[in-house]
Amino acid sequence: MNAIAIQPLIALIAGILILIMPRLLNYVIAIYLIIVGVTGLWPQVMNVNL
Repeated sequence: MNAIAIQPLIALIAGILILIMPRLLNYVIAIYLIIVGVTGLWPQVMNVNL
C-alpha cells in the first residue's frame, strides 16, 4: 500500500476522532505534519553521500 492510498484513510480516522474529541485536533495535526515531513525528507537523507 503506498502513501497515496494511506492518506485518505488517515484523514477519515482523524476526522472521526476530531468529532469525538475536539481537543485531539492539535495532536492529530502535529503528528500528521511530522509524518509528512519525515516521509518527504527520507529519500533525500538516504541519498546523502558522506
